[in-house]
Parts: sequence; structure tokens; C-alpha cells
Amino acid sequence: MQFCSTCGHPVVSRVPPGDTLPRHVCDACGTVHYQNPKLVAGCVVTADDGRYLICRRAIEPRHGFWTVPAGFMELGETAAEAARRETREEALAEVDGLELHCVIDVPHVSQVHLMYRARLSGMAFGVGAETLEARLVPERDLPWDEIAFASVRVALEHHVADRARDRFEVRCITVGRR
Repeated sequence: MQFCSTCGHPVVSRVPPGDTLPRHVCDACGTVHYQNPKLVAGCVVTADDGRYLICRRAIEPRHGFWTVPAGFMELGETAAEAARRETREEALAEVDGLELHCVIDVPHVSQVHLMYRARLSGMAFGVGAETLEARLVPERDLPWDEIAFASVRVALEHHVADRARDRFEVRCITVGRR
């Protein structure tokens, strides 16, 4: 950050009084600009027959790699609403039974991923604007070597393991720490 979004003057990086971390501070108007992690919400979606809904990315980063429907939360929506919306946008699918599956800290990119597990409502799905291809695949055909992000891989691995023992747990995981 170089300029204050409140008044337009240059900002400096320093520890404000009463704080412990350097922040962008505007000496002209006194605004302290806090930067916080971004929230991503998504769904590990399974059909009634157990197949997983996966999407091939049509955008960067990781264009052409596989993921589950997920993306940045918007202002004014809950995490579950964001996960449903992303599933609708990326896979043209509706889901039921959303339950929190994993909270994944991704500190090297200042993100927190909230991954839900859900059931595909009916069998309708398709290709959204950010998707090259959407598929329902059995567990044995998950494209592990072509998964776009470590957080998606971890969420899928835990889902597969939980399903094998027929007991789901909510996990808190950190990936990609530098």
C-alpha cells in the first residue's frame, strides 16, 4: 500500500501506539490500514453414488488443474452461503446438507479456507464461467497429481479417509507454511 484510501496521502509503515505489528499508517488523517487474511469457502461435493464433483480451472492461478468448487467470500454472506454460491457459479450445481469439514490456514498467501462437505442435489451440474470441465469421479479416479491447491488436496484426502471409516470430523489444518 502506498496511499491512504481515506484521504489519498502517502502512508508509512510503522507500529501504531498500542499495537504490536507494523501497519500502513496515514500521517495526514491518522487512519491505520489493517490488512487481514482473506476467506475462501468451498465444498467437497459427493453424489448419492459416492462420486466426487470436481472442476478443471479456466482461470489462473493453476489454470487447467482440478479443484473443488471454492472461492473468495463476498461481503454480506456467510461462509456456508459462499460455499453454495461458489458451487453454483463453478459447477452449476445445487447442494444439500452442508457441514463444516476443514478449516485450513494458508499463511503464506494470507488466506483461511473453510471447506464444507455436501451432497449434490439431484444430478444436475455443468461448466461455469471459471471452469473448463466439471466431472463426477469415483474416489479411485481422483486426479491427485493434477489437484490445483494443497488445501483442496488436504480436504479431499481427509474426506476420503473419513468416508472410509464412516465418521466425519472437523479438522483445523495448516498448509504451505514457509
